[in-house]
Amino acid sequence: MEDFSKWRIGVIGFGEVGKTFAKGWKDKVKLETGMKVWDLKLSANFENAKVHQESLEQVRDMGILRASGCADLVDGVNLIVSCVTASNTLAVAKEVSQTIKPGQFFIDLNSASPGTKQACAALIDAKGAFYVEAGVMTSVPPYGIKVPMLLGGIKADYLASVIQSYGGDAKAVSEKLGVASAIKMCRSIMIKGLEALVIESYTTARHYGVEQAMLATLKETMPGIDWVEQGAYLFSRVVQHGKRRAEEMRESAVTVEETGASPFMAQAIADKQDWVSQLAAQGVFAGIHGQSPWQDYADALIAHLDQKPA
Repeated sequence: MEDFSKWRIGVIGFGEVGKTFAKGWKDKVKLETGMKVWDLKLSANFENAKVHQESLEQVRDMGILRASGCADLVDGVNLIVSCVTASNTLAVAKEVSQTIKPGQFFIDLNSASPGTKQACAALIDAKGAFYVEAGVMTSVPPYGIKVPMLLGGIKADYLASVIQSYGGDAKAVSEKLGVASAIKMCRSIMIKGLEALVIESYTTARHYGVEQAMLATLKETMPGIDWVEQGAYLFSRVVQHGKRRAEEMRESAVTVEETGASPFMAQAIADKQDWVSQLAAQGVFAGIHGQSPWQDYADALIAHLDQKPA
């Protein structure tokens, strides 16, 4: 059996997902130079000096190599892991395809439509490398590197074995590209849609002072869900990651469009997520954190709306 602990891995993207896999998988590879990362935040030209410095310190503290650019990251690794925002999925595949070599593996963890994943695969496969799509099926933080993933592509089963050897939860679902991402994106419409609905419903109920009665009816209809606790969690995720979620939902809208249907709901969800992310960037939710009750988020929204001119 092949010893995957001797592989070298390159992670593109140093956000929440990239940091999780870079840190977690680093401990699974034996080589001193087994893990390196690249992100625009790590470039000396990055416009936000504070974020740049914090990112450099995090890479150093993790004991991970910082690549000087995408080409440097690709050079000499067995596996390239793409975990960027949905809107950058194809751009990263294009850049990697400039230097990727035959036999290297490229796993795409990004939340993109089946069509986008197939376009990425065409670029990578044309160079004799192996493209594998991944559908990350739930939020990464609670699970870390054990987050459930569905893989697709002709080498999906092989790469699932690699990830499992690193302590991950990966399962190949199809050799056909687009299947794993279709499962992921259809699920996202439901989950991100629920987030958008909770924000709209709970905030409106709070405005009218009917939240207790509303929550009671939800509990009666769906008793298996803790609507108070779940509401706080869903609010916090959108406030923290609404921009990324909005991009994912635009890719979900593309997924719907690829069937020939109009993505009315997916686009509306993207708009709601984007709206909340913009308010978060303006400081509307300043001082509210992930452990705060949902009422704090709703009150911040209501206060902001009350300040708007009629």
